Amino acid sequence: MNAIDQTYQLIKKYDIHARKRFGQNFLIDERVLDKIVDAAGVCEDDFVLEIGPGLGTLTRVLCERARHVLAVEIDYDLVDILERELDYDNLTIIEGDILKKDIKEIADKYNDGRNIKVVANLPYYITTPVIMGLLESRTPIESITVMIQKEVAERMMAKPGDKDCGAISLTVRYYATPYLAANVPPNCFKPRPKVASAVIRLTMLDKPYVEAEDERLMFKLIRAAFGERRKTLLNAIANSPELDFSKDMIRDAIEAAGLSPEVRGEKLDLENFAKLSNIFSEHENKSL
Repeated sequence: MNAIDQTYQLIKKYDIHARKRFGQNFLIDERVLDKIVDAAGVCEDDFVLEIGPGLGTLTRVLCERARHVLAVEIDYDLVDILERELDYDNLTIIEGDILKKDIKEIADKYNDGRNIKVVANLPYYITTPVIMGLLESRTPIESITVMIQKEVAERMMAKPGDKDCGAISLTVRYYATPYLAANVPPNCFKPRPKVASAVIRLTMLDKPYVEAEDERLMFKLIRAAFGERRKTLLNAIANSPELDFSKDMIRDAIEAAGLSPEVRGEKLDLENFAKLSNIFSEHENKSL
């Protein structure tokens, strides 16, 4: 019996209904399972963190390929079912909200601080905070392979100047190299979502794409620029609640970075933002 048949069996056995508050959509297509695991490159030496195992459809395949799988599930009822139904010696199941878990602590405790691979079929409503949390966690992560809303995947793949490019596009490229592995139609899930999905793999870089003296400041500038993308970069930074620079200072910094004060932030790439943030950092250090 394959993983999909086992999923249907569990749905019938326990009369399971997807819970909207957890954004549950159970994967029911064997080919998509293989695409996710193949894209992640899971092999017998890997420690895999699976976020939201649901009914264990993907979990079963991961356990058959990986050295160890640690699955974090927020739904208590599903945790109970998983513990009863999944009989794998290389599986650890933790109940809880991944957004409240310390990922680095998990890697240290269960994998001796070595590299992990993250694999997940993510609920749409937590996609961005989960991925941002993973990228910024300083955890030794080799790659993040997730099934997410297609529209979000396209934003992650977008390059500076593309219409879909936004703050998350630049954040992803600062930490990782994105690869769109597959598009997934709604009929691959039960219940069927209203939007299409995609499998994306983020391969973590050995070091950030650019050098920024103050990463937090750089990302504040990026959020400001894309938060008011119709405004000039000068006005977008000046209006940001996260930043406190005078307009004269902003204008001087933009010009020092070789840019026009009239440029819009959406036209900038990571190199531009890193250079700009370094100029602001230098100014702040001189003011101390």
